[in-house]
Amino acid sequence: MAWRIIEGNQALAIGAKLCRPKVIASYPITPSTHVPETISEFVADGELKADFINVESEQSAISACIGAQATGVRTFTATASQGLALMHEMLYIASGMRLPIVIGCANRALSAPINIWCDHSDTMAERDAGWLQFYAENNQEALDLVLQAYKIAENKEVLLPGMVAIDAYTLTHTFERVDVPSQAEVDRFLPPYKPLYAFLDPEKPITQGSFGTPEHYMEFKYSQQKAMEASKEIIDQVFKEFDGKFKRRYHKIEKYKADDAEILLLTMGSMSGTAKDAVDRLREKGIKVGLAKFTVFRPFPAKELIEIAKRPKVLAVVDRNISLGHKGALFSDATSALASMERRPLTVNFIIGLGGRDISPQNFYEIVEKSEKILKKGKVEKELEWIGVKKEMIP
Repeated sequence: MAWRIIEGNQALAIGAKLCRPKVIASYPITPSTHVPETISEFVADGELKADFINVESEQSAISACIGAQATGVRTFTATASQGLALMHEMLYIASGMRLPIVIGCANRALSAPINIWCDHSDTMAERDAGWLQFYAENNQEALDLVLQAYKIAENKEVLLPGMVAIDAYTLTHTFERVDVPSQAEVDRFLPPYKPLYAFLDPEKPITQGSFGTPEHYMEFKYSQQKAMEASKEIIDQVFKEFDGKFKRRYHKIEKYKADDAEILLLTMGSMSGTAKDAVDRLREKGIKVGLAKFTVFRPFPAKELIEIAKRPKVLAVVDRNISLGHKGALFSDATSALASMERRPLTVNFIIGLGGRDISPQNFYEIVEKSEKILKKGKVEKELEWIGVKKEMIP
């Protein structure tokens, strides 16, 4: 291993290179453009032996990956926001065809109005597409999760595509110290891709993406659901194996000072680092607050959340997205998972940091202060709270 100072986009690109994809399809979109740019340099310099395809749109990029993956090779692409939205149709096809493609996604707000900064609306809009979803807190996690995403996606019990999401600018363009493993170390962790079937082989033709009549379609969806459920155990196995080889342990939900917490923050992505800082400072004041950070959003880690939620009295679910007309996606899934508990914590949703608005420790102090009031009253009067909204600017 070797320490390097790299930005989040480079971490995704280096992680992809170490996995030896044979086809990379590229269409640039801010703020993920540095990912294919970096990979193109690897290919041009001979560091990565792969076909680098410049395409005319993001839909073409994922389509090229689907076609290449169907021939039995490992593929990679990167995108963000409207680019991911343009892939929407093909995301379902990649999953339905059980092709373990990996995408690096720079989380960016969806238009309108046009915005190139961070929130999670883009990947959350695709949470039902049948893709594994991983969220990185920092650049080290960005690289590590790419390596693990391939290992999980290609497992014969899974065979589903995966996306690794990193926050726009906060990670994509910010330089951090990252421990980069050697190619030999990654090769020992991730063997060459061996497809279950010899796809698109003219000597042994099979049907791919065939017409699904009512007599058959439901069983395909059932099969995908079973694979997503099976991936939970595979994720745990791969995370454990990764720790054994690289000495960095990942969990579907990472706990931080959560064991005795009365108020527990639920977060995803780069805001988790800011939240940990706020937890430390609040702990110094004697406030029993902790954190549960979701590294995996799909499959949703319901069992782990239920176990974590047994101790706290208030769950403050912090979403960097909003499902308009309802609440945040993490809150919706969390409350659904907790419905089976006999004693459920009081749960409230906080919307924060949309469109790249800064998330500060002060925002979490406000969230915890509101949570303390809920704790004192013993009930939730307002289930949805917006943090940092400038009311004088509301159109």
